[in-house]
Amino acid sequence: MATDYEGSVEQVYEAFRDEQYWLSRLADSGADDATLNVLRVSPAGGVDVETTQVLRADRLPALVTQFHRGDLQIHRMESWTALVDGKAVATVGGSIAGAPVSLTGDAQLIPSDARAHLAFRATVEVRIPLVGGKVENFIGSQLVDLLIAEQRFTTMWIAENG
Repeated sequence: MATDYEGSVEQVYEAFRDEQYWLSRLADSGADDATLNVLRVSPAGGVDVETTQVLRADRLPALVTQFHRGDLQIHRMESWTALVDGKAVATVGGSIAGAPVSLTGDAQLIPSDARAHLAFRATVEVRIPLVGGKVENFIGSQLVDLLIAEQRFTTMWIAENG
């Protein structure tokens, strides 16, 4: 998956290092509950972010409620390197508490003309016999929607917060 931002790599990266950005992004995420668990900017310039988002059971699609009872508690981690030569890379991970689901991936934030380009590659694994692939496909389509929503939010954030 990939997306382009209206801002530069430096502007997008600075947003990723800003606590208010994350609090606003989580508030805008559509989750019923969202928490910024960790925002750690290293002396070398990298940033680690961990969030938890909760989706209430009554809002979940039938495909999900067949295999998971109760609310979904989604834990997400991103670990970005410092900007080097106008680029940053990240490792990304995700899990759902009490569900046999994991996500691993990597991302690159690179310049593309005067804008930032984010390339994201993820592997989703759902360990449910016979239907795991169907759930993986559902999660994959949700990831595309999430990437688009986060790109829109970040572009607006940069426009409003410089």
